[in-house]
Amino acid sequence: MAEGPHSNSTFPCPTFFILTGIPGLGPAQAWLTLVFGPMYLLALLGNGALLTLVQIDSTLQQPMFLLLAALAATDLGLATSIAPGLLAVLWLGPRPVPYSACLVQMFFVHALTAVESGVLLAMACDRAVAVGRPLHYPLLVTKARVGYAVLALALKAVAIVVPFPLLVARFEHFQAKTIDHAYCAHMAVVELVVGNTRANNLYGLALSLAVSGIDILGITGSYGLIAHAVLRLPTQEARAKAFGTCSSHICVILAFYVPGLFSYLTHRFGRHTVPKPVHILLSNIYLLLPPALNPLIYGVRTKQIRDRLLEIFTFRKSQF
Repeated sequence: MAEGPHSNSTFPCPTFFILTGIPGLGPAQAWLTLVFGPMYLLALLGNGALLTLVQIDSTLQQPMFLLLAALAATDLGLATSIAPGLLAVLWLGPRPVPYSACLVQMFFVHALTAVESGVLLAMACDRAVAVGRPLHYPLLVTKARVGYAVLALALKAVAIVVPFPLLVARFEHFQAKTIDHAYCAHMAVVELVVGNTRANNLYGLALSLAVSGIDILGITGSYGLIAHAVLRLPTQEARAKAFGTCSSHICVILAFYVPGLFSYLTHRFGRHTVPKPVHILLSNIYLLLPPALNPLIYGVRTKQIRDRLLEIFTFRKSQF
């Protein structure tokens, strides 16, 4: 019989945890593979295609598309850090995961989420310069500066997320070995430890507010500048064209932040009103939905990418 998280017995630092998936669904959770499986496949194919397209087409090796490639690479990493294990738990039932692997997954999930939020901010700044200072854009936004910005975002994410697994690793005893979750979420593991978890809770809250809050403020400020610049354009056609260059990015922002905000609010404030299975389901959707949708959004709404994909498919069709 599996130990519950509220058992009176305690255990020394385990060699493995057992992930249960989505509690309360039992064998019925296997049907969720029909939802998350296609989402992961779409994330792999869509982001892989975008990365390949940017790499082979020199006309797409511009700052805007290099940022898009950074977003696609982050999405690939984020989806891959969670989906294989998630699908295994849903299809095969509860499974063991080594303690060290659990901490590694915890790090990558949170670090890649922070990188994605930062890349979205960088893309908003890019669009603000492109719309507000179009004549100076080639001088202000270069491929080298984009590379430095992405590197800085990655290093920042590593620096701020490393404390997560370290704060968990300091505990020597746990209430249970069973994690009622589909992946090693930081707070799901913290709930099992024996000891004072105040530092974990405060750091998790501070990091969520600081990272997402600062990025959202930066994105809001960038779009404030964009709106100011667009409204000053002389014709309706010019305003529509300028806004059109930002529409894909706005859709991606909504796909990332809206599910994330809802998942965060249900965890922090709806713990007694929102059933735990619903919260866990939302947290998985939050991590897998953006990587699946982003390539579709940019593939459909960005003319250069859409035209290049049509050229490739038309060429291959003509060969047959």
